[in-house]
Amino acid sequence: MLELTGIRIPLDRLDGTFPTEEEAIQKAVLRKLHLPLSDIDQIELRKRSLDARKKSDVRYNYTLLVTLCGGAEAERELLHRLRRHHELRGVREHNETAYRFPAHLGTMPAKRPVVVGAGCAGLFCALALAEAGLEPLLVERGEDAERRCEKIDRFEEAGELDPESNIQFGLGGAGTFSDGKLGTGTKSPAHRLILKTFVDAGADPKIMWDAKPHVGSDVLPTVVTNICGRIGVLGGEVRFGTRLTGISTSEGSVSGVTLERRDPQTGIVVEEHVPADNVVLACGHSARDVFSMLVETGIRLERKTFAMGVRIEHLQSMVDRSQYGPVAGHPALDPASYKLVAHLPSGRSAFSFCMCPGGYVVAAASEPGGVVTNGMSLSARDGQNANAGFLANVFPEDLPGDDVLAGVELQRSCERAAFEAGGGGYVAPAQLVGDFLRGVPSTAGGDVLPTYPRGVAWGDVATCLPDYIAQTLREAIPVMDRYLHGFATEDAVLTGVETRSSSPVRVTRGKELQSVSCAGLWPCGEGAGYAGGIMSAATDGLRVAEALVASLK
Repeated sequence: MLELTGIRIPLDRLDGTFPTEEEAIQKAVLRKLHLPLSDIDQIELRKRSLDARKKSDVRYNYTLLVTLCGGAEAERELLHRLRRHHELRGVREHNETAYRFPAHLGTMPAKRPVVVGAGCAGLFCALALAEAGLEPLLVERGEDAERRCEKIDRFEEAGELDPESNIQFGLGGAGTFSDGKLGTGTKSPAHRLILKTFVDAGADPKIMWDAKPHVGSDVLPTVVTNICGRIGVLGGEVRFGTRLTGISTSEGSVSGVTLERRDPQTGIVVEEHVPADNVVLACGHSARDVFSMLVETGIRLERKTFAMGVRIEHLQSMVDRSQYGPVAGHPALDPASYKLVAHLPSGRSAFSFCMCPGGYVVAAASEPGGVVTNGMSLSARDGQNANAGFLANVFPEDLPGDDVLAGVELQRSCERAAFEAGGGGYVAPAQLVGDFLRGVPSTAGGDVLPTYPRGVAWGDVATCLPDYIAQTLREAIPVMDRYLHGFATEDAVLTGVETRSSSPVRVTRGKELQSVSCAGLWPCGEGAGYAGGIMSAATDGLRVAEALVASLK
């Protein structure tokens, strides 16, 4: 099999010159390899990315896998011929070892592993353990996708918050309702297995080759439900409405967990102790009660850098014009996205996070009396607005005292301030960018209509954030506008507050991926401080599963 890189096709070739993108790709391959179509057995699209740096020459770049009818011998001969004519650039033999789930152990340990949290880290860890034949118990404090969606709809419509099942808690974790972006700045051989697992569970196959893959918050509930079903088929057990309340230890090792389970019909809570030698802690960074329990149990945690700020909304059409120039609106283009960072003279930085083209700001509270924002897009990404987290870092040295949970308390205080600024009912405070830059409260909106579902109260979002965060964001806006013209648009909307982009603590683990305080406790994923998005969380879940399986051999 041959790998072809640097195949570039301009937009005009994707709009009339050829009937389909597939034919345009085929023509490009034949030109590159100097072969007739009859010599080609198969062309597989491996990656497609957009190059819009030159607005007058916007192109798609492709990486392709090509198999010749003559097999490996014909491919070697072609490589030799291309090398002889100095035309080998961008053509090479493709060698790749597929990443696989851990092999089936064949024997069950005396106690099955317990995985806490059914976000991406927990789901993929439990799936890998199930594939290895360990029949894990996966517990999730929130509900399954269907009931969870019902609770979220009720909260958005009536302001009735269920602290146990919401945007943060439930099957799929917070990622289920934040667009399902699968892009990542990390590299791992596990990534293709993760993408393939999503596709097998119902995601669009294009995520296998799209440079900026996403699933969509309307599709993800089905996807995570199917992954959950696969765990059950393999012998695992999944319990919803089940909260971790305690970890038992003996001689420095895990000996079991205490769980509380709510009956969804009666509301009766039943406590249960489950013996376990291995517990994967993948509870997510909003499980603040778990952090407190770990501290009380003597499990080592440490402060880490995290970020807070607001959601910023622009018209998607503005983002398209800024990113694509005169070809904005071309039928071959997806809604434009952006990723921005501003390094300031103060030494601080601000950055965009979880950018949602054609998306919506969501109500992401999980505690009564606090307002939290996040963003999501549906699979079509056809909303009028674009939104992104607009954040600045909080460093450990910014926090008072030596309490390891000081970052959690700062998050909570900002969320409560936002609740009060919104006037209650989980209405969010909002401000126009122009007013924010001038330091004056907003009294009304403009052309950009806020999409936060509980409604907004116009005012001053800076009052809900530490001064150094507000000042960093204020200084960053004109810097970011240099790279995305229109970012500083006067009537762009800031909605507060976004506090849950990352965990303020890390559950310290060693090289073998177990807690340094307690053998058999496996901190995992974003909540434990070892990931920063769906792909990295899923990858960490697989790493932990591999290490756990290896420890049992």
